Amino acid sequence: MVVTHLRIRPPGPISRALRAVSRYLPQLNFITLHYLYFVATCLIGSLIIWGSSTPFRSLSYVNALFLSVSAMTLAGLNTVNLSTLNTFQQFMLFALTLLGSAILVSAVVVSVRKKAFEAKLRHTVHAQFRKTKAQATSRALPDGALAISSPGSSGPGNAQLQQDTLRDRIPFEWTETRARGRPSEDAEKQHNALHSLHSSQSGPDSEASELPRYEFHDRPPGTGITFASDAESRDSLSKYNEAGKRRHSRMFSMQGVGADPNAAVLHHYGRASGGHRPSCNRASATSERRPSGDTLSMASGFIGRNSRFFDLSPSDREVLGGVEYRALKLLAWLVPAYFILWQLLACLGLGAWIARNKADVARANGLNPWWVGAFNAVSAFNNNGMSLLDMNMIPFQQSYYVLITMGLLILAGNTCYPLFLRLFIWIIYTATPNTPSFAERKETLQFMLNHPRRCYTNLFPARHTWWLLCAVVTLTGIDWVAFEILNIGNPTIESLPHGARVMDGLFQAIAVRSGGFYIVNISSLRVDLLVLYVIMMYISVYPVVITMRNSNVYEERSLGLYADDPVIQEPANNSGRWGSILGGLRRQMTRTDTGETKGYFVRQQLRAQLAHDLWWVVLAVFLITIVESGSYERNPVTYSVFNIMFEVVSAYGCVGISTGLPDQNYSFVGGWHTVSKLILCAVMIRGRHRGLPVAIDRAVLLPGEHLAEAEEEDAQIDLMGRPNSRRGIV
Repeated sequence: MVVTHLRIRPPGPISRALRAVSRYLPQLNFITLHYLYFVATCLIGSLIIWGSSTPFRSLSYVNALFLSVSAMTLAGLNTVNLSTLNTFQQFMLFALTLLGSAILVSAVVVSVRKKAFEAKLRHTVHAQFRKTKAQATSRALPDGALAISSPGSSGPGNAQLQQDTLRDRIPFEWTETRARGRPSEDAEKQHNALHSLHSSQSGPDSEASELPRYEFHDRPPGTGITFASDAESRDSLSKYNEAGKRRHSRMFSMQGVGADPNAAVLHHYGRASGGHRPSCNRASATSERRPSGDTLSMASGFIGRNSRFFDLSPSDREVLGGVEYRALKLLAWLVPAYFILWQLLACLGLGAWIARNKADVARANGLNPWWVGAFNAVSAFNNNGMSLLDMNMIPFQQSYYVLITMGLLILAGNTCYPLFLRLFIWIIYTATPNTPSFAERKETLQFMLNHPRRCYTNLFPARHTWWLLCAVVTLTGIDWVAFEILNIGNPTIESLPHGARVMDGLFQAIAVRSGGFYIVNISSLRVDLLVLYVIMMYISVYPVVITMRNSNVYEERSLGLYADDPVIQEPANNSGRWGSILGGLRRQMTRTDTGETKGYFVRQQLRAQLAHDLWWVVLAVFLITIVESGSYERNPVTYSVFNIMFEVVSAYGCVGISTGLPDQNYSFVGGWHTVSKLILCAVMIRGRHRGLPVAIDRAVLLPGEHLAEAEEEDAQIDLMGRPNSRRGIV
């Protein structure tokens, strides 16, 4: 009998080189996959659009690529009149608009997470069966557990077999008790026996890797796991921060706008000695019990900031996971139903109205009226801004039904989507009867209303939803009032009837931040209004994105506040009695339930968002002005720096309105050189991804034990002094 040992060969030069290169590549996460999906779909779509042109190659590939990117990213800019494309090419733009929809992408994420939950549940059942079987059959470790009785088995080809055999021969009892405190005496003896046998067989000069060593810490019976001292915790935090920066110094972090490049779902810092995960002390937790209306049948636990559950027993974790799974099952049909029904009904309504009242406008562009209505409905709901009509929405200046319907679609598909979705869930919850047969459904709906960000990226808590509503109403009101006041004396606007002028101003106010349609020629508007439009397009995504990231379960973790969080002392108060009173009032007005300040996290998100946006816009404008310098010399008014900046901001904000060209109906970019169009393609793809949740977002992460550990870890850090670390920043 030949006794072989576990050997781990050192990595070769190729493996080391690949590992070194991989350190500078983006990590594979939700945002990386999102980029890959968009880039691949745009390239495939551009080839199809280019190859299907009639006559062949009548549409250049650069224009086909630009149209594909513009439709997929929902930017809405076009380098040619869409009426000149054949029906198949128009249908491809229609399909790309649907494939690039933010709601469709979020529905796919919900479906994937639901499938992952189901796979996890199946794995849990199988693991429980294997655990029961292993505990019944493996009471003691047999002699020679590290030996494999097969002649000639000492070659390296059996390393995996030896490793699997060792894993199968170790009782499950050890693996379960390893993270739960002190293991049983049998498990400790078995583990020590493994090390003794391995050391005696391998010898001092053996290349075989040493088995992992586990330490056992005695503690008085009945006492729980305690936290490390403050000094040890700070040392652990600083060490992890340095190690994390070395590990994750990548060229593209792909963590999302506002996220710390070194942020991770689970850091494993600040642990107690011995490597055990400490549990939270209920008496000192700076959190709150579940809301009184919460019907979750749990016996323990607390809720921290942004629906962060911690200090839950294993059975309560299972209850929480079951409710989250039922919420995902409900969202898996509710979100697609919302996505399909809005567009289906709008296509029928607009198509029928245009076919009956504005058929001549569609036929003047060589188009079917029903097709124009369906295309405009889908484009409006997905906030694309593309229209098959050369004049966009100008022919519908006095068509109130079209303006109201498309304005409602623009809101329902973008900025007001979280509002409408929460409203529908609340209506379903209210209409559900309080009977035992509907108790489970009622509990699921209430969980979605109380803790929405654990389930879905675009479903917010009540307070955040009201804030989003106020932001949308305020920004839209500003645009509407500015359109009416700043255009006083403008002959283009004064020629409209008063009722149409008011309705057109409201539609343009709704469309200018994300919809991309224009009801009047943008170049005919006053320059002060155009400056306001630049600002509104630049901040178009902010209300939803800031709300999304401020309600993230792992907001602090994604911002990197744990990685480098020095303790800031309360600043000295030198302003006297009134300063003390006003400062105390300000802290009380801005303090949340967990002791943090609301404004701090919002300012962090805004600061990161602005820093992320600005350099892309400035760099794009600079490069395009270099390329278009000859056009500027020939026509300085049309190719002015402001017009270029307007186009870049519209592309980056994925809005789609344009100052246009004097003698053409397509966007201003249609008169640019090839290099400038390619630069704007990159700007559109980058801008489309600024509205995504960060990679460390509970609603896009697949279920697993690491998520529960992350919540317990966050609670542990809170108990180690997190509230004090932000004291003084208000």
